Amino acid sequence: MSPVTSNGQPPRVGFFGPFGTFTEQAVRSQADLGAGELEAFRTVPDVLDAVADGTVDVGVVPIENSIEGTVNFTQDALSFDYSLLIQREIVMSIEHCLLGLPGTKTADITSVLSIPVATAQCHRYLRENLPQAEVRAANSTADAAKTVAANGDRSCAAIAPFNAAALYGLDVLATNIEDHRGNQTRFVMVGRDHVPAPTGNDRTGIVVYQRADEPGSLISILQEFAARRINITNLLSRPTKDGGLGDYCFVMYLDGHIADELVADALRSLHSKHAGVKFLGSYPAAGEQAHSFRQSADSRWQEADGWIERLRSQIR
Repeated sequence: MSPVTSNGQPPRVGFFGPFGTFTEQAVRSQADLGAGELEAFRTVPDVLDAVADGTVDVGVVPIENSIEGTVNFTQDALSFDYSLLIQREIVMSIEHCLLGLPGTKTADITSVLSIPVATAQCHRYLRENLPQAEVRAANSTADAAKTVAANGDRSCAAIAPFNAAALYGLDVLATNIEDHRGNQTRFVMVGRDHVPAPTGNDRTGIVVYQRADEPGSLISILQEFAARRINITNLLSRPTKDGGLGDYCFVMYLDGHIADELVADALRSLHSKHAGVKFLGSYPAAGEQAHSFRQSADSRWQEADGWIERLRSQIR
């Protein structure tokens, strides 16, 4: 489903830049987003700020990697700092390359630039091939390539996407340098106030705050989903930022849509029993169809709800 815009024009799309990042690739993999007005931002909070204040209609940011797990600065921003809704997810295969100035040899390299999430995914390659090189943080993979191109120093290389080489006039010194093949990153498209209609293959994100840190707190949350046969695809424990050590909340992603009876019932129950539930969005899931028992479970719930209503109708 295309992003909703007030004037019917192609959407203004903000993304984690600069141009040449994997996030840009994720945007361009979506026909409706790629046809929009693209604007690159320096950091993830910059993208989210632009969505929140209406500078752009939607924003695309990375949120999870198959090697390194959750991109915490994105997840925490959505959980604690913004009232935005996830409206779509995009999963991309990620191939990291080592880029340098034309004529650079691997033996010349004394420093490597990239975003920490990317260097962590290439730890083995760096340890085995550039053990003496200093690893330095950049704002993004493409920003690392842009910096290497600008400084004119052959002792400096970047870990960045293949297409960033042509964009910034660099040589590809090595390809597929990530530690594990099949490396994928999940990106999310966020907007201000729109929940896409259910597709039958959807995901819902929530943040659950506990009333107290006590034994059985987590199991009481999980039981709400187990009792309704709702599959939890990701569960994170994150510090709430406002409390001291040990003050945690739970970020959860689950199969289904807020329009589904069982998902709505589970969230209703959580909201009544716990200190707070923040809704992060319901949106189309990338990849294969969600578990088939979701539809049959919803059907059974509706049948059971009808049974209860028939029994209640006999009350005099």
